[in-house]
Amino acid sequence: MSQLKVFADQNPNDALLDTTDGAQIAAELNRVGVLFERWAAPGEIADDATQEEILALYQEDIDRVKAKGGYQTVDVLHMVPTHPDKEAMRQKFLNEHRHHEDEVRFFVKGQGLFCLHIDDKVYQVLCTRNDLISVPANTPHWFDMGPEPEFTALRFFDNVEGWVPHWTESDIAGKFDRLDQL
Repeated sequence: MSQLKVFADQNPNDALLDTTDGAQIAAELNRVGVLFERWAAPGEIADDATQEEILALYQEDIDRVKAKGGYQTVDVLHMVPTHPDKEAMRQKFLNEHRHHEDEVRFFVKGQGLFCLHIDDKVYQVLCTRNDLISVPANTPHWFDMGPEPEFTALRFFDNVEGWVPHWTESDIAGKFDRLDQL
C-alpha cells in the first residue's frame, strides 16, 4: 500500500503527516511540485514478462507521459532478491543526490521508497504497484529498494545518458528510516 510520511528534516522520529490515502498523497506532493499518480493496471503481467511485453502493455500511458514531459526514452528496471549486484545497486541510490532532469518512475510490481528533501522537510514516499512518481529536476532525494529488492519499474529519461546523479554530500539520508524499517 502506498504511503506518505512527512518529517521536519531535523526530526526523523516524529512524522508531521502519515497517510495511505492516495488522493491525499497526490495533493501533498503536488503542493511541493512532485507528481504522484495511480494508474489502473491494463492487464496482468506474467512473472517472466520481457521488457518489450511490459512496455507494450503500458504503451498508452507511456506515450502520454513522454508527450507531456518531453521524455526521450523509457526502459524497464527489474530487481529481484537474487540479483548478484543488489547490495551495490542499493548503496548507489541511498545517498542524497540530484539530477539535472526529472526522475520519473512507474512501479509495475513491488515497491520502493523515495525520500525527497524539499525546503526543511523530508517526504518519504513508499511507492507500490501502479504508482507513478515524478521528482522534479534538481530536487535533493534518495531512494531505497530495500535489502531484498523486488520490483519492476518503468524509468523515463529526457536524456540519452539515463540516470546521472549529482551528489549533495549531505548525511541526511542516514538519519531517516530505510525501507526495511518502515
